[in-house]
Amino acid sequence: MVRAYTQEHVYKHPWERVTSASWRKFSDPENKRTLSHILEVDTLNRKLDPLSGKLYTTRAVTVHAPGPWFIRKIVGQDICHCVESTVVDARTRSMQLTSRNISLQKFVEVEEKIRYDPHPDNPNGWTICRQETSIRIKPLSALASMAEKVEHRCAEKFLQNSAKGREVMERICKYLEAESSGIANQL
Repeated sequence: MVRAYTQEHVYKHPWERVTSASWRKFSDPENKRTLSHILEVDTLNRKLDPLSGKLYTTRAVTVHAPGPWFIRKIVGQDICHCVESTVVDARTRSMQLTSRNISLQKFVEVEEKIRYDPHPDNPNGWTICRQETSIRIKPLSALASMAEKVEHRCAEKFLQNSAKGREVMERICKYLEAESSGIANQL
């Protein structure tokens, strides 16, 4: 069984600020406590296509594995390695992130897609974020009856972490806004 959900959030900040905040979300020391499930983020590859102007980035993300403690005990790991692929098209003002787990795939498959675009009602002032997540627990013969409950618990944890991520993004956007206002006042 696959558990999927979609969320939308409107940032009352321009696309350029929100996408800048997205890059800083994991590296900002102030956010380490809020995003404590993120253990490490490393950039593996970054390429700017000179013809299209698109920026392609691949990052390795290590997270504390979601789910009940007894499941983590059974699978023998409490961390999960993921790959995040990002495409930024500054010309069309679009940023797309796709994250997938590369470890624990015998037990769970998670895919998260996030897209940032200018909001149609206020394209120069607001940004719409669309997030789609799918979680598929692969039932173990001894745990087949629990797979749905584990998927539900994982989905709850992802929703909680998404809310924390939005909180961090809002905080960074406000910081960037204050930073740019300070620079403008100095000119």
